[in-house]
Amino acid sequence: MARPRSIPDTDIYAAIRALLARDGEKAVAFGTVARLTGLAAPSLVQRYANRDGMIRAALLDGWQDLLSRTTTTAESQPQALLKALAEPAAAMTRPALMALTLRDATLRAAAEAWRVQLESLLALRLGGGARGAESAAMLFAAWQGQLLWLQAGGKNFRIKEAAKRLT
Repeated sequence: MARPRSIPDTDIYAAIRALLARDGEKAVAFGTVARLTGLAAPSLVQRYANRDGMIRAALLDGWQDLLSRTTTTAESQPQALLKALAEPAAAMTRPALMALTLRDATLRAAAEAWRVQLESLLALRLGGGARGAESAAMLFAAWQGQLLWLQAGGKNFRIKEAAKRLT
């Protein structure tokens, strides 16, 4: 079977992020990504120049996608907004991906832009003002903690109940 001549960057990035989350940074190589995507390794080298550039591009795309999803999610209640974003947020905030994100200033800035955007939307839904902003920051932190510990098999709590207590 012939190799595909082209595959969208977003598909390549998704494969890289899945590989990072499952097997860690050391598992990502041009050959591994080539096998996952069906592209030739030299094509990936041409696109991304080096392995770190390929990883960085995949993570930056993930943060930009999450920011875009956050901006376009029209859920009116805080818990509905967080529920709508849970799967893509959990994928980007896996420990292996967060460790890589925190090491790079551009990736850190992208993650921070997403957090700020989400907290702003939550603050508006929690009544606005200083109290809304403070409640949004606490709700965001609780939600991120929940996503982290759910990956480790932790017990779930209801974001809806947390949102009620913060309003």
